[in-house]
Amino acid sequence: MGKFINPFTDVGFKRIFGQEVSKPVLIAFLNALLAEERTIVEVKFLDKEQVALTSDDRSLIYDIYCETETGEHIIVEMQNKYQPYFKKRSIYYLSRSIVEQGEKGREWNYDIKAVYLVAFLNFRMSDISDEFRTDVALMDMKQRTLFSDKVRLIYLQLPYFTKEADECSTVFERFIYVLQHLDILERMPWAAQNSVFEKLASIAEVASLDKEERRQYDENIRAYRDTNIVMEGQFIEGERKGRAEGKQEANMENARRMKADGMPTELIAKYTGLTSDDINML
Repeated sequence: MGKFINPFTDVGFKRIFGQEVSKPVLIAFLNALLAEERTIVEVKFLDKEQVALTSDDRSLIYDIYCETETGEHIIVEMQNKYQPYFKKRSIYYLSRSIVEQGEKGREWNYDIKAVYLVAFLNFRMSDISDEFRTDVALMDMKQRTLFSDKVRLIYLQLPYFTKEADECSTVFERFIYVLQHLDILERMPWAAQNSVFEKLASIAEVASLDKEERRQYDENIRAYRDTNIVMEGQFIEGERKGRAEGKQEANMENARRMKADGMPTELIAKYTGLTSDDINML
């Protein structure tokens, strides 16, 4: 086992993002994530972890109440574990955090605080873009402008982050590199240049786990590896299905053109692999 914990296990994620001692690391990460948008100066954990809503929901979700340098308050939900219908669930969780801000009585004027959901995905999802970072917000579709800054979903698909350590030029990139490789690192990079990475190293050492935490961590590791195997298999199958569907669509389009040019059905079938019935229906 490596020197540092796997941050995408329940124990690892909680130590890095869900406890009082990790606040400096959490604030630094969020400011790197939201660079040039907001500067967070303080965080408060609203709930240590949300209670699962259904029996198949085993994710840890941390509600973090953040105060910016301008006095603005935003709620950040941090989530790291795959669930069935992940995209739909992430929208549901974010919506729940908005609804829970409601107050009784006529005096309340719907002064809701912005809610950001940050989802760490140590796997690839087939139903969002094939990029490392996907930012989702409410948009005026005609004007292509931001409709409201009260809702934000940020998905970070780590398998698409491929930079090496010497290629990471920003604090955010360095955070992602460390999180992605933490459980195989022998030393913490950039610890000498940035005290936040030095702090992260002290929090994330396997040797710092007590006996019960170590037992839970060992269980987490086994579950994490099983989940990754399943997710990678689903992704490969999704890619295979997508390629097959794409090829079929291309064959249909070629057949339409051939048919429009008057080519005989039997030749169209030969060159496209479509059946005569398929071609006649075009």
